[in-house]
Amino acid sequence: MTGKDEYYNRAKQEGYRARSAYKLKQLDGTADLFETGDAVVDLGAAPGGWLQVTAEAVGPEGTVVGVDLQRIESLDHDGVETIRGDMTDEGTVDRLRDAVGGDDVDVVVSDMAPNMTGEYSVDHARSVYLARQAFDVARDLLAPGGDLAVKVFEGPDLADLRAEMEETFEYVRAVHPEASRDASSELYLVAKGYLTAPVTSGDEFTVEVVDEGREGDGIARVDGFTVFVPDADVGEEVEVRIDDVKPRFAFAERRN
Repeated sequence: MTGKDEYYNRAKQEGYRARSAYKLKQLDGTADLFETGDAVVDLGAAPGGWLQVTAEAVGPEGTVVGVDLQRIESLDHDGVETIRGDMTDEGTVDRLRDAVGGDDVDVVVSDMAPNMTGEYSVDHARSVYLARQAFDVARDLLAPGGDLAVKVFEGPDLADLRAEMEETFEYVRAVHPEASRDASSELYLVAKGYLTAPVTSGDEFTVEVVDEGREGDGIARVDGFTVFVPDADVGEEVEVRIDDVKPRFAFAERRN
Protein backbone atom coordinates (compact mmCIF):
# COMPACT_ATOMS: atom_id res chain seq x y z
CA MET A 1 0.00 0.00 0.00
CA THR A 2 1.43 3.38 -0.91
CA GLY A 3 1.69 6.24 1.57
CA LYS A 4 -1.00 8.06 -0.35
CA ASP A 5 -3.40 5.14 -0.11
CA GLU A 6 -2.67 4.59 3.57
CA TYR A 7 -3.46 8.13 4.69
CA TYR A 8 -6.30 8.60 2.22
CA ASN A 9 -7.98 5.43 3.47
CA ARG A 10 -7.36 6.30 7.11
CA ALA A 11 -8.94 9.69 6.60
CA LYS A 12 -12.03 8.09 5.09
CA GLN A 13 -12.27 5.50 7.86
CA GLU A 14 -11.69 7.94 10.72
CA GLY A 15 -13.88 10.73 9.37
CA TYR A 16 -11.27 13.34 8.45
CA ARG A 17 -11.92 15.53 5.45
CA ALA A 18 -8.40 15.23 4.04
CA ARG A 19 -5.33 13.03 4.37
CA SER A 20 -3.44 16.17 5.41
CA ALA A 21 -5.07 15.83 8.84
CA TYR A 22 -2.33 13.32 9.64
CA LYS A 23 0.37 15.84 8.82
CA LEU A 24 -0.95 18.09 11.56
CA LYS A 25 -1.33 15.18 13.96
CA GLN A 26 2.31 14.31 13.33
CA LEU A 27 3.44 17.93 13.70
CA ASP A 28 1.60 18.12 17.02
CA GLY A 29 3.11 14.83 18.14
CA THR A 30 6.59 16.05 17.23
CA ALA A 31 6.40 19.65 18.46
CA ASP A 32 3.61 19.61 21.09
CA LEU A 33 1.68 22.44 19.46
CA PHE A 34 -1.74 22.26 21.14
CA GLU A 35 -3.10 22.25 24.66
CA THR A 36 -6.66 22.05 25.95
CA GLY A 37 -8.28 25.46 25.86
CA ASP A 38 -5.90 27.00 23.31
CA ALA A 39 -6.96 29.63 20.80
CA VAL A 40 -5.74 28.62 17.34
CA VAL A 41 -5.77 30.23 13.88
CA ASP A 42 -5.65 27.86 10.89
CA LEU A 43 -4.68 29.46 7.57
CA GLY A 44 -5.46 27.64 4.33
CA ALA A 45 -8.01 25.63 6.27
CA ALA A 46 -10.16 24.12 3.47
CA PRO A 47 -11.55 21.52 3.31
CA GLY A 48 -11.31 21.37 7.11
CA GLY A 49 -9.10 18.42 8.03
CA TRP A 50 -6.75 20.57 10.08
CA LEU A 51 -9.73 22.26 11.75
CA GLN A 52 -10.99 18.84 12.83
CA VAL A 53 -7.63 17.87 14.31
CA THR A 54 -7.21 21.22 16.03
CA ALA A 55 -10.74 21.25 17.47
CA GLU A 56 -10.17 17.77 18.91
CA ALA A 57 -6.84 18.84 20.41
CA VAL A 58 -8.02 22.05 22.11
CA GLY A 59 -11.39 20.66 23.18
CA PRO A 60 -14.65 22.53 23.73
CA GLU A 61 -12.84 25.01 25.98
CA GLY A 62 -10.69 26.13 23.04
CA THR A 63 -11.30 28.40 20.06
CA VAL A 64 -10.36 27.68 16.44
CA VAL A 65 -10.67 30.12 13.53
CA GLY A 66 -10.04 28.82 10.01
CA VAL A 67 -9.42 30.98 6.93
CA ASP A 68 -9.43 29.97 3.27
CA LEU A 69 -10.34 31.29 -0.16
CA GLN A 70 -12.52 28.22 -0.60
CA ARG A 71 -15.78 27.67 1.24
CA ILE A 72 -15.44 25.37 4.26
CA GLU A 73 -18.43 23.20 5.09
CA SER A 74 -19.62 23.58 8.69
CA LEU A 75 -17.96 21.32 11.23
CA ASP A 76 -19.68 19.53 14.06
CA HIS A 77 -17.35 21.02 16.66
CA ASP A 78 -18.03 23.75 19.20
CA GLY A 79 -15.74 26.73 19.15
CA VAL A 80 -14.86 26.56 15.44
CA GLU A 81 -15.41 29.60 13.19
CA THR A 82 -14.49 29.94 9.53
CA ILE A 83 -13.74 32.95 7.34
CA ARG A 84 -13.78 32.88 3.55
CA GLY A 85 -11.15 35.22 2.24
CA ASP A 86 -7.65 35.80 0.89
CA MET A 87 -4.93 36.26 3.51
CA THR A 88 -3.10 38.62 1.16
CA ASP A 89 -6.11 40.97 1.49
CA GLU A 90 -5.96 43.32 4.48
CA GLY A 91 -9.74 43.10 4.76
CA THR A 92 -9.49 39.38 5.47
CA VAL A 93 -6.82 40.04 8.09
CA ASP A 94 -9.14 42.57 9.76
CA ARG A 95 -11.97 40.01 9.83
CA LEU A 96 -9.59 37.51 11.40
CA ARG A 97 -8.63 40.01 14.12
CA ASP A 98 -12.32 40.56 14.83
CA ALA A 99 -12.98 36.82 14.97
CA VAL A 100 -10.36 36.26 17.67
CA GLY A 101 -11.90 39.13 19.60
CA GLY A 102 -8.76 41.19 19.95
CA ASP A 103 -7.22 38.54 22.22
CA ASP A 104 -3.84 36.96 21.62
CA VAL A 105 -3.86 33.44 20.21
CA ASP A 106 -1.74 30.51 21.30
CA VAL A 107 -0.95 28.88 17.95
CA VAL A 108 -1.01 29.81 14.27
CA VAL A 109 -0.85 26.96 11.75
CA SER A 110 -0.72 27.33 8.00
CA ASP A 111 -1.10 24.75 5.26
CA MET A 112 -1.42 27.43 2.58
CA ALA A 113 0.07 26.44 -0.76
CA PRO A 114 0.23 28.23 -4.12
CA ASN A 115 -1.53 27.09 -7.26
CA MET A 116 1.14 24.87 -8.75
CA THR A 117 2.68 25.91 -12.06
CA GLY A 118 5.07 22.97 -12.35
CA GLU A 119 7.98 25.40 -12.52
CA TYR A 120 10.07 24.71 -9.44
CA SER A 121 11.48 28.19 -8.84
CA VAL A 122 8.10 29.88 -9.23
CA ASP A 123 6.28 27.42 -6.95
CA HIS A 124 9.00 27.70 -4.32
CA ALA A 125 8.97 31.51 -4.36
CA ARG A 126 5.19 31.60 -4.09
CA SER A 127 5.22 29.16 -1.18
CA VAL A 128 7.71 31.37 0.67
CA TYR A 129 5.49 34.38 0.02
CA LEU A 130 2.51 32.59 1.57
CA ALA A 131 4.65 31.42 4.48
CA ARG A 132 5.63 35.03 5.10
CA GLN A 133 1.94 35.95 5.13
CA ALA A 134 1.41 33.39 7.89
CA PHE A 135 4.50 34.67 9.71
CA ASP A 136 3.07 38.21 9.61
CA VAL A 137 -0.25 36.99 11.01
CA ALA A 138 1.61 35.17 13.79
CA ARG A 139 3.54 38.30 14.76
CA ASP A 140 0.28 40.23 14.81
CA LEU A 141 -1.83 37.77 16.80
CA LEU A 142 0.37 35.45 18.89
CA ALA A 143 0.62 35.71 22.64
CA PRO A 144 4.09 35.71 24.20
CA GLY A 145 5.35 32.12 24.05
CA GLY A 146 2.95 31.19 21.23
CA ASP A 147 3.82 28.81 18.40
CA LEU A 148 3.73 28.83 14.59
CA ALA A 149 3.77 25.93 12.11
CA VAL A 150 3.90 26.87 8.43
CA LYS A 151 4.23 24.93 5.18
CA VAL A 152 6.86 25.90 2.64
CA PHE A 153 8.57 24.23 -0.31
CA GLU A 154 12.28 23.60 -0.11
CA GLY A 155 14.50 25.95 -2.08
CA PRO A 156 17.00 28.82 -1.97
CA ASP A 157 14.73 31.35 -0.24
CA LEU A 158 14.04 29.06 2.72
CA ALA A 159 17.18 29.97 4.66
CA ASP A 160 16.33 33.68 4.83
CA LEU A 161 12.78 32.96 6.00
CA ARG A 162 14.02 30.59 8.67
CA ALA A 163 16.63 33.11 9.87
CA GLU A 164 13.95 35.78 10.28
CA MET A 165 11.76 33.38 12.23
CA GLU A 166 14.68 32.43 14.47
CA GLU A 167 15.00 36.08 15.48
CA THR A 168 11.36 36.08 16.59
CA PHE A 169 10.99 32.70 18.34
CA GLU A 170 12.98 30.76 20.91
CA TYR A 171 13.79 28.13 18.31
CA VAL A 172 12.75 26.93 14.86
CA ARG A 173 12.97 23.44 13.40
CA ALA A 174 12.14 21.93 10.02
CA VAL A 175 9.79 18.95 10.14
CA HIS A 176 8.93 16.51 7.34
CA PRO A 177 5.74 14.68 8.43
CA GLU A 178 5.53 11.05 7.40
CA ALA A 179 2.12 11.80 5.89
CA SER A 180 3.70 14.08 3.27
CA ARG A 181 3.95 12.40 -0.09
CA ASP A 182 7.36 10.92 -0.86
CA ALA A 183 7.84 13.05 -3.97
CA SER A 184 6.79 16.28 -2.28
CA SER A 185 9.31 19.05 -1.59
CA GLU A 186 7.14 20.44 1.22
CA LEU A 187 8.30 20.81 4.77
CA TYR A 188 6.97 22.62 7.81
CA LEU A 189 8.85 25.23 9.78
CA VAL A 190 7.77 24.87 13.39
CA ALA A 191 8.60 27.90 15.53
CA LYS A 192 8.20 27.64 19.30
CA GLY A 193 8.08 30.38 21.90
CA TYR A 194 7.14 33.72 20.34
CA LEU A 195 9.37 36.46 21.71
CA THR A 196 7.89 39.88 22.43
CA ALA A 197 10.68 41.09 24.70
CA PRO A 198 12.06 44.64 24.44
CA VAL A 199 15.58 43.16 24.77
CA THR A 200 17.67 40.80 22.66
CA SER A 201 20.72 38.69 23.41
CA GLY A 202 23.84 40.85 23.52
CA ASP A 203 22.09 44.06 24.60
CA GLU A 204 23.88 45.99 27.36
CA PHE A 205 22.12 48.19 29.92
CA THR A 206 22.51 49.82 33.28
CA VAL A 207 19.55 48.62 35.35
CA GLU A 208 18.28 49.01 38.88
CA VAL A 209 17.55 45.84 40.82
CA VAL A 210 14.04 46.27 42.20
CA ASP A 211 13.19 42.83 43.59
CA GLU A 212 14.61 39.43 44.48
CA GLY A 213 13.66 36.22 42.69
CA ARG A 214 12.86 32.90 44.33
CA GLU A 215 16.35 31.59 43.52
CA GLY A 216 18.00 34.65 45.03
CA ASP A 217 18.76 36.44 41.76
CA GLY A 218 18.07 40.13 41.48
CA ILE A 219 15.17 41.27 39.33
CA ALA A 220 15.34 44.36 37.13
CA ARG A 221 12.71 45.72 34.73
CA VAL A 222 13.25 46.96 31.18
CA ASP A 223 10.05 48.57 29.89
CA GLY A 224 8.18 46.38 32.36
CA PHE A 225 9.95 43.21 31.15
CA THR A 226 11.63 41.01 33.78
CA VAL A 227 15.41 40.58 33.65
CA PHE A 228 17.10 38.25 36.13
CA VAL A 229 20.52 39.45 37.33
CA PRO A 230 22.74 37.07 39.34
CA ASP A 231 24.54 38.22 42.50
CA ALA A 232 22.71 41.53 42.67
CA ASP A 233 20.91 43.07 45.65
CA VAL A 234 17.75 45.14 45.71
CA GLY A 235 18.61 48.80 45.22
CA GLU A 236 21.82 48.20 43.26
CA GLU A 237 22.44 49.78 39.87
CA VAL A 238 24.41 47.34 37.73
CA GLU A 239 25.67 47.11 34.19
CA VAL A 240 24.36 43.96 32.52
CA ARG A 241 24.58 42.10 29.25
CA ILE A 242 21.55 40.07 28.12
CA ASP A 243 22.45 36.39 27.79
CA ASP A 244 19.23 34.50 27.08
CA VAL A 245 15.76 35.76 26.18
CA LYS A 246 12.55 33.86 26.90
CA PRO A 247 8.99 34.90 26.03
CA ARG A 248 8.30 36.44 29.45
CA PHE A 249 11.75 37.08 30.97
CA ALA A 250 15.45 37.23 30.21
CA PHE A 251 18.71 36.30 31.94
CA ALA A 252 21.62 38.72 32.14
CA GLU A 253 25.21 38.63 33.34
CA ARG A 254 26.78 41.41 35.35
CA ARG A 255 29.31 43.62 33.65
CA ASN A 256 30.58 45.31 36.84
